[in-house]
Amino acid sequence: MEKLVIIPTYNEKENVEAILQAVYDLQQNFHVLVIDDGSPDGTAEIVRGLQPRFNNTVFLEERTGKQGLGTAYIFGFKWATKRGYRFIFEMDADFSHNPKDLPRLYNACKAEGADVAIGSRYVSGGGVYNWPKNRIALSKGGSLYTRMILWTPVRDQTAGFVCYKKEVLETINLDEIHFVGYAFQIEMKFAAWKLGFKLKEVPIQFTDRQYGESKMNHGIIKEGILGVLKLRWYSFFTNYRRRVKSKAKPVGKTV
Repeated sequence: MEKLVIIPTYNEKENVEAILQAVYDLQQNFHVLVIDDGSPDGTAEIVRGLQPRFNNTVFLEERTGKQGLGTAYIFGFKWATKRGYRFIFEMDADFSHNPKDLPRLYNACKAEGADVAIGSRYVSGGGVYNWPKNRIALSKGGSLYTRMILWTPVRDQTAGFVCYKKEVLETINLDEIHFVGYAFQIEMKFAAWKLGFKLKEVPIQFTDRQYGESKMNHGIIKEGILGVLKLRWYSFFTNYRRRVKSKAKPVGKTV
């Protein structure tokens, strides 16, 4: 088992079948973990019914209630590393991230030396389609603001289309990640960079969702703005490295 795509869902009945089919159609042995937060629209039931079609490459974990994007990904990261996946991806269910870009992110980590590959809207070759100008300005401004405060060398700080090597997620103390919404993506990049991992941005074309409702709200934006300042403060006390228990020396006779 090498590649796992984590897709959190909440009320994605219009998109979930198509996104799973699109990943499966790549025919590159990507497995998918759907983490559904109790969608009242029946998203989980749809996924469960589709699993036989995809030859045991689609997994489903159901949680009670809407617990936040960050907690879903952390749940998925732990699920993936426990099962030995070497490359773990984040991706939205709404086609704002094109599944056809998954192999490019994979290649950046597999063959081009990256530890974290970021699908970036704001590097040469990247872009945004079907977003209003104020939304683009907010996103670009947020990334610039974040770079100024945290110094993380990433142009698309809030990008949610990412490939992590297993070693990154095993090194980061995921229980020390503070944020669950907009700032979660910023913090994960910051933690990986602070621990010395190589981050590489891969240009993508980001397309706004066609079906379903956006999860963006004022609370998430506020968390992003204030969260960056909190992250700078936390950085003085948190190194993000997972503590590894030292093995006790055996007691008794040696042979």
